[in-house]
Amino acid sequence: MITGPQMRAARALLGMDQKGLAELSGVSVPTIQRMETSKGNVRGVVESLTRIMDALDRAGVELIAENAASSSTGRGVRLKAPLPPGTS
Repeated sequence: MITGPQMRAARALLGMDQKGLAELSGVSVPTIQRMETSKGNVRGVVESLTRIMDALDRAGVELIAENAASSSTGRGVRLKAPLPPGTS
């Protein structure tokens, strides 16, 4: 699955606004806005989520699940797991 922050980051890497993603995926801007503000994994109609993920993939973004290895090459960004409190 994809999280709201992942979706926003994918758009940022592409230099794409919500309207551009809506046009590329065939999903409405309000649906994208709602998905991007989701806490944790994005919730919504599975078909809409699949269309967005496919559009991001076609545009050149690999969505990497937590603890999954990247299956592609190229530049990217990945969040590290937060450090436990009291460590640095």
